[in-house]
Amino acid sequence: MDATPARSAPQEATAGRAVWSRDFALFFAARAVARLGDTMLPVALAAGLLQHGYGAGAVGLAMAATAAAFAGLVVFGGVLADRFSTRRLMIGADLVRLGTQALAAALFFSGHVVLWQICAIGFVNGVAGAVFQPGVASTVPRLSSDVQGANGAIRVAESAAQLAGPAVAGLLVGFASPGGVFAAHATTYALSALCLLLLRLPPPAPGSRAVSGRGSRAFRADLVQGWREFCARRWLWSVIAVWCVYMIAVWGPTVPLVAAEVVQEHGARAYGLVNSALGAGTVVGGLLALRLRPRRMLRAGAIALVGFAAFPASVGAGLDVPVMAAGAAVAGAGMSFWGVMWATSVQTQVPPDVLNRIHAYDVAGSLAMMPVGQALAGPAASALGADHVLLVAGATSFAVCAALLLIPAVRGLVRVDTRTAPTAGTVTETATGTPAPARPAAAEPSRTRER
Repeated sequence: MDATPARSAPQEATAGRAVWSRDFALFFAARAVARLGDTMLPVALAAGLLQHGYGAGAVGLAMAATAAAFAGLVVFGGVLADRFSTRRLMIGADLVRLGTQALAAALFFSGHVVLWQICAIGFVNGVAGAVFQPGVASTVPRLSSDVQGANGAIRVAESAAQLAGPAVAGLLVGFASPGGVFAAHATTYALSALCLLLLRLPPPAPGSRAVSGRGSRAFRADLVQGWREFCARRWLWSVIAVWCVYMIAVWGPTVPLVAAEVVQEHGARAYGLVNSALGAGTVVGGLLALRLRPRRMLRAGAIALVGFAAFPASVGAGLDVPVMAAGAAVAGAGMSFWGVMWATSVQTQVPPDVLNRIHAYDVAGSLAMMPVGQALAGPAASALGADHVLLVAGATSFAVCAALLLIPAVRGLVRVDTRTAPTAGTVTETATGTPAPARPAAAEPSRTRER
């Protein structure tokens, strides 16, 4: 996997100190608790709406309202994050979602549940998420000099929260009511906002607030600049282009069809086991990303991503539940490891003045095709059979990884260690070997911090 040699104990201790600090611990806690709440939400929506006489279509509509607002507006959130204090934007977004989820809890507690109101709340949550998410990209490298280690730690925490969230939500529904889950979800946003409020961000690198001015014309100029910067990096847009195919042909159909096939053939308990194995695998992948330091991160990530094929293929082949669970665990580990390699590459290869905008284009492009894949899953399963669609998804997963490895700009991208990043005036090379503009020097520690 082209990993660097194992480090000595003193080196491991130094890396640990590079990741962990008071401020990173606060950000780590904010991400973990927010993820816990987000994984509780589907259970709350499904239980609450079904309890009040709505069907599965209403649950999907409520979830789609959030997803549509997020996907449609996250690019604009990237421009805002490059213009203003990312910490304040994230706190504001958390407070908005605290209010909306508290309102949802009140509606469910009162028994006055109207679908359009729940969809409107979901839409506002999606807008808030679009404002929040872009700032995550630039916050991680400002809090830790070991960006890969920080991303690995956050991935482990989010994976553990994803395992616990549905179980906690199920207990709350059973012992309280769906309104209790919404109240708990609101509390997670309050805790996240509190952690971010206590957080002290170091000053941004020089030039990281390089915006065009004020007004709608300047806003559009920043949006266009972000797109140009995105298109100027072949490794970046190539991965997103391939990822669109992945979402349509692999991830989109895998999630709903695996659920349907496993539940129909083996029952809900078996599906819970397979889903838990997938979550456990993501924890393992995050832990591996904390240890392995490949020089060519995207190449290593693409090789690890091959493991995801085991998930749809094992279910499509009709294998036993333990084998499907093992396939899910391998898939989760591969996807998690890829995720850390990708996030770290974006955060270390992109200059800070456009990082939030490029991250926003990355998120929008990565998610844009997922609803298409999910929408096509049903018709494809009706025409070919769900098992055949899942087998095709497994084969396509191999093809996607091969495509990533065949792109020179992707497989040849060399890692940038933020502790030895080029200083101002240094000319670096792109993955294709052509000179790239120098990146500004990292800001020296300062007493002035963003509050």
